[in-house]
Amino acid sequence: MAVTTNKVVRLTFTTAGGKTFAITIPDPREDLDKAEAEAVMDTIIQKNVFLTPSGELIGKRDIKIVGTTTNDLYDPPQA
Repeated sequence: MAVTTNKVVRLTFTTAGGKTFAITIPDPREDLDKAEAEAVMDTIIQKNVFLTPSGELIGKRDIKIVGTTTNDLYDPPQA
């Protein structure tokens, strides 16, 4: 039984088909700022790195750092 904490940065884009597409990157640097994240998103869009079912990425929609805490209350007995 343990408590674990995780952080990810979620970069959300708009696609040519009008949908959204998100990339989740684990363990972002503590000092990551908006300008750096936007620069990465701009590069991904410019280089056309991903092709989604709804088309290529054409714009930035959202940037979030998401933290989760998990409290594991039960571990099964080891056989």
